[in-house]
Amino acid sequence: MNTLGTEIAAIIAHEGPISLERYMTLCLQHPRHGYYMTKDPFGASGDFVTAPEISQMFGEMLGVWIGEAWTAAGRPADARLVELGPGRGVLMSDVLRVARVAPGFLDAISVDLVETSPVLREAQARTLEQAPAPIKWRATFGEIPRAPLFILANEFFDALPARHFVRTEHGPPFRPWRPSDASIARPETGLFPDAMGGWRERLVGTTAGGKLAFGLAAYVESGLPLGAPAGSIIEINVVAQRLMSAIAERIVADGGALLLVDYGYTRTTLGESLQAVARHAYVDPLEAPGEADLTTHVDFAALKRAALAKGAKVQGPVSQGSFLVQLGIERRAETLRRKATARQLEDIDSALARLIGFGEPREHMGELFKAMAVLHPDMPDMPGFES
Repeated sequence: MNTLGTEIAAIIAHEGPISLERYMTLCLQHPRHGYYMTKDPFGASGDFVTAPEISQMFGEMLGVWIGEAWTAAGRPADARLVELGPGRGVLMSDVLRVARVAPGFLDAISVDLVETSPVLREAQARTLEQAPAPIKWRATFGEIPRAPLFILANEFFDALPARHFVRTEHGPPFRPWRPSDASIARPETGLFPDAMGGWRERLVGTTAGGKLAFGLAAYVESGLPLGAPAGSIIEINVVAQRLMSAIAERIVADGGALLLVDYGYTRTTLGESLQAVARHAYVDPLEAPGEADLTTHVDFAALKRAALAKGAKVQGPVSQGSFLVQLGIERRAETLRRKATARQLEDIDSALARLIGFGEPREHMGELFKAMAVLHPDMPDMPGFES
């Protein structure tokens, strides 16, 4: 077991099993051993590749959209351009370059980057050294000053920690809900002391041998749907929903827009999507805490409900492929092709296929990834969201 795993096991020994939400937070944000606090995970040499790293065309399309949103909002002179989880700063660099096409935009904005990682802040500072607008770094969204906000969130919400609940039935003290998973804690671990059925939270505990393992809480949760069969799982991201509520509240009060692009599903449904990725491969999420990226698929329907509840206007979600095509990414690719070498032509075509492609191969992002906009209620419909 690695250093962070040992520390988590000590917490469990002292306090008892912890929620998946807390486990993910420790793995990703632990100040000394957290995944995002200690490494740059992006690119071919890292653990995964995001859309801005694939091609400049992605950032350029988002830059065009955010400029249009600022114009549609009445061209406010004190606006703030915000990115949640800016990676290496590549997306913001592309956005600022193309945003010049919106007259007055760069003069009207300042940039806020919401980032907790010291490693990534340094990378962002290098990438944006020549940025045409002032930049401030913030640890949380709540630190951003009051002003009209134009917010980008690309592959950010998927990394917010989720909770899992498993439907059990009356009868035996414990019936494994995923029997094929060798890491599941067994009844003898003491995590499952009573025989009542119902929804129980999925927890991280330890086995008799001291390994981290998934188990279920002793208590039954109320307020969850009753009709699901035994073994069903509900994935709930309270952290994401609270953040969306805060963003929507600010947009309604101060003006602006949020453009969210991430992978996920359009309807709240049963099932779980926790995955751990290291060196471009899936790994056991409990094997080496802090050394792999932990994510879950975004529940766009839940985020939409949270935004609507605050009075915001919501467009989408639509597929990333549809969104980018409507914004003109194919025309941009054709423009790039005219000045490209033979090798560059191949790269442009490959990147375009990956960004807007549907189905196989698995690397195609066009269908799995979705785009959604949250707007001030008085703003007109924005481009990219026609069905």
